[in-house]
Amino acid sequence: MNGYAKLCKRRPTLRAVYTHVGQYVCKVGDTSGRIFQQLETAQSEGEARQRLADQGFHVFSVRMHFDFLSRLSGTHRAKKIVANDFVIFNQQFNTLIKAGLPILKALDLLAERAAAPRLRPVLQDVRQRVREGALLSEALAAQGSFPPVYVTAITAGERSGNLTGVLEQYISYLRVSAGFKKALTTALIYPAILVLAVIVILTYLVTFAMPQFSKLYQDLGIQLPAITQFMLDLALPLRDYFFVVLAVGAGLAAAIFIWTRSDQGALAIDRLKPKIPVFGDIWLKAQIAQFVRTLSTLLAGGTPLVAGLETSAQAIGSRLIATSVQGSAARVREGRTLHESLAETRLVPDLALEMIEVGEASGALAAMLTSVAEFYEEEVSTRLQRTLIWVSPAILVVMAIVIGFILISLYLPLFSLQVGTGG
Repeated sequence: MNGYAKLCKRRPTLRAVYTHVGQYVCKVGDTSGRIFQQLETAQSEGEARQRLADQGFHVFSVRMHFDFLSRLSGTHRAKKIVANDFVIFNQQFNTLIKAGLPILKALDLLAERAAAPRLRPVLQDVRQRVREGALLSEALAAQGSFPPVYVTAITAGERSGNLTGVLEQYISYLRVSAGFKKALTTALIYPAILVLAVIVILTYLVTFAMPQFSKLYQDLGIQLPAITQFMLDLALPLRDYFFVVLAVGAGLAAAIFIWTRSDQGALAIDRLKPKIPVFGDIWLKAQIAQFVRTLSTLLAGGTPLVAGLETSAQAIGSRLIATSVQGSAARVREGRTLHESLAETRLVPDLALEMIEVGEASGALAAMLTSVAEFYEEEVSTRLQRTLIWVSPAILVVMAIVIGFILISLYLPLFSLQVGTGG
């Protein structure tokens, strides 16, 4: 592995910016005069042109391939790698490297025999690039399917000659991150089911039950109480124009969703999230935990602080946190300390800043960041569980009140009719 590390030092390294990998529709011509189009994956239009020119093609035009579904999902990578498949691949790859196999030979084996068949075409592309002389990190970045954090960690492992150690740290990072996300998702399943049940029941009452009662009361010629008349006046137009309301609602939801996928929209939404009572603070600390966990993994693998901050910013789902971290990276590059740079964002909690300051002073920043991540992951999990203890009953109470109000308003004329008949 030392020889491989020396080779890495002699080769130019890629910048740690991989989020703009996209697909380009290229109109090219070959030496026989044939003109055709092909799809090329690259980080920029210039790279796509250069790659085709190196292959002997004459490039007429290059334009970004517009994939509406991928734009909505906010990703431009060639393929999305399933998290579980990725963990298994890294375990297998690390085992082969530790056994003494060269990187190219390990890729040969995994490209043909990887446990996840969906990953094999991706690995075949990486193997081909390495065979042509690219470093592993360069091949992973050019392929476009691998997370920026992973590519940066591999780059650090190549530079330090400790690729197996970096892989072990990244595998641990994947397990912890996946476990944390799974716990959060599991905790939110029951409240989501309750909310869905409320929507279904209310839709049934408004579109079917209430119009039936309205028809019944018209046939009986009953004078309706004000509350019943109000509910029917609200429900009947909804029934008559149900599909129109549904289409308008779906269109509005789609427009909002597309807006939130843009930089401006996502940033605006993220600025509102911390202000949400109770859940805002939980969301913010979950994002901070993800950030410091990612940064600690990169620093432990040998990545420089500024590069680690830039890559961590790309790995964060929140545009607000990502933009703040990028600003912190610029301040660190200018000579500021990490805790001072993060303090200026006014997003990182004071306790985390104090722990980071101690880590910088003691020279154990990576270990301290891991402690910060563990602390906030535990706090987020605990607070979320405590919050959901009363959120679920609150949803049930609100559901009971709303449905009870509707049912009483519907049956109230029948009660009046019974009283009148008895008199």
